[in-house]
Amino acid sequence: MRAVAQRVLSASVEVDAAVVGEIEHGLLVYLGAEKGDTDEDLDYITRKVAGLRIFEDDRGKMSLSVSDVRGAILVVSQFTLFGDLSRGRRPSFDDAAPPEEARVLYEAACERLRSEGIPVSTGRFRAHMIVRSAIDGPVTLILDSRKRV
Repeated sequence: MRAVAQRVLSASVEVDAAVVGEIEHGLLVYLGAEKGDTDEDLDYITRKVAGLRIFEDDRGKMSLSVSDVRGAILVVSQFTLFGDLSRGRRPSFDDAAPPEEARVLYEAACERLRSEGIPVSTGRFRAHMIVRSAIDGPVTLILDSRKRV
């Protein structure tokens, strides 16, 4: 499982010209599932995202989590995180989980983040989305459950 987490001042997702998810201060998280992802991968990503200490404290140090700053998370499904460009310029998505498997993992990730007491908004799975964000910092981090230390 992969996630790209961005610290944002605000973020929203539109589908068919209607806003389907939005947050103010918090994290915009693009989330992709890989073939063979397990509950262990899901746990790793959700714990990392919920616990990321990338918000500044009163001394200007990144030491606070999204919960600490009473922020929210906007989670957007993103199978293209598994795009492979090693053979040319057109990406292959062979490593991405099949849609129904990915949907289960995506929905489970959102529920696990909510269970941490974090407000979570979402995009719409498998829809064409317009994502708007005001990235703060910029702070952008890439998480990959298969590259854990």
